[in-house]
Amino acid sequence: MIGAGQAGLSAAYHLQRRGFVAAGTASAGPEAAGPGTAADPARTYIVLDAEDGPGGAWRHRWKSLLMATVNSISDLPGIAQPAVDPAEASSSFLTRYFGGYEHELGLAIERPVKVHSVRREDEEPAGRLRITTPLGAWSARAVINATGTWTRPFWPIYPGQSSFRGRQLHVADYVSAEEFRGRHVLVVGGGISAVGLLDEISRVTTTTWFTRREPVWRDAAFDRQAGHDAVALVEERVRQGLPPQSVVSVTGLIWTPVLRAAAARGVLERHPMFTAIEPDGVRMADGSFLPAGVILWATGFRAELEHLAPLHLRGPGGGIAMDGTQVAAEPRVHLVGYGPSSSTIGANRAGRAAVTGIVRMLAEQDKLATALNPQA
Repeated sequence: MIGAGQAGLSAAYHLQRRGFVAAGTASAGPEAAGPGTAADPARTYIVLDAEDGPGGAWRHRWKSLLMATVNSISDLPGIAQPAVDPAEASSSFLTRYFGGYEHELGLAIERPVKVHSVRREDEEPAGRLRITTPLGAWSARAVINATGTWTRPFWPIYPGQSSFRGRQLHVADYVSAEEFRGRHVLVVGGGISAVGLLDEISRVTTTTWFTRREPVWRDAAFDRQAGHDAVALVEERVRQGLPPQSVVSVTGLIWTPVLRAAAARGVLERHPMFTAIEPDGVRMADGSFLPAGVILWATGFRAELEHLAPLHLRGPGGGIAMDGTQVAAEPRVHLVGYGPSSSTIGANRAGRAAVTGIVRMLAEQDKLATALNPQA
């Protein structure tokens, strides 16, 4: 498995529950046998994580993103979340929670290991996959990819962008509103991060909010059924092989007391996208000029899947056609933290589904192998 964020830990838990045991680590030799080989008849697994420690993308969230303001995080399977202090930074709490979870369950996680590529070892549909890293290569009958999106921030391209004399940054690089004090900040994006940072930054300096489309606000409570429906809509898109949309694009933005207070202060007055970026500001849709010192791109992320490129999984629609978590054209590969499971709503369910699919596939392959070679 690749990646140890929420979806990855969920998958590791379910692998362990289904009887998979730790494979060889880098120190024991990365060519250690994968599940069900002659060298090791036990079904084994290993999690290769590029981070220096537990927490996945949460390790990098800005310190002002507190547990009181972050979207609710589902409990990881098997062990309930510890008590939450609403005033604690989400990066601190979730790193501690994930680390404690890994330790208590004794999950087989090797880090830091960045996967360079995944490719087929041969042309056999039931053959093995080779995972290459700076520490060597692993061989596996199946791969669960849980690399998420944080490492691939999306930067739109606008006319004049390179001429801007102020500062441009993506939310992935955001640290604190204080560093913008005294400069007018343009926040671009229609998601949860955009509105949260608008509220925060507007407390120390002036801001203007831009989105491509009019934001859709949700007044109704976001209950379990609403979450299920949102995931189902995103799931249908990836089933068709289209690039996934964010879950918030389906759910809309949810009013909270903090955001209602921000709206009352005039912070959430949305403007249509500017038409060009100039050295000292932007050209507004109505032709007027708006001076600015900072452009903060809260424009989302794309799935980190470059290491899967040798498998040629993408279809004509630009996305990867999926059957649940399984890649439709390559049943040995499951994507969790992709599309509907890229949010906390679907991550745990995706981990369980991926493991269920792999167990079923391995059983079918083993049954067929026995039928073809009953003396083995």
